Amino acid sequence: QVQLVESGGGLVQAGGSLRLSCAASGLAFLSYNMAWFRQAPGKERVFVAGITPNADRTRYSDSVKGRFTVSRDNAKNTVYLQMNSLKLEDTGVYLCAGDPRRSWASMYDTSYDYWGQGTQVTVSW
Repeated sequence: QVQLVESGGGLVQAGGSLRLSCAASGLAFLSYNMAWFRQAPGKERVFVAGITPNADRTRYSDSVKGRFTVSRDNAKNTVYLQMNSLKLEDTGVYLCAGDPRRSWASMYDTSYDYWGQGTQVTVSW
């Protein structure tokens, strides 16, 4: 049984930082592209960041480039999202997702087979 469990969300002031984690089990983690998506209330999921299985390539949405960093620890089956200089518009539920097929972390949510339940990030003044 595949499980992706996110943690690390919370309430933070604008300009602050948070580090999200996603612990994976039940899958061959070393074979998976991993990604983070964000879903705000009433809106579609949007791609935030992705990383290839051996972490040789990462990609980011334009809105977070330079502020967020995605990384992974394959020994711990965990992917991370370091979020700095947080803005109000970063508010939402952050979900991690896994894709075993592509050679590149896709920006499309339909590319991903497995999803976590998400962790809430709220940025306030």
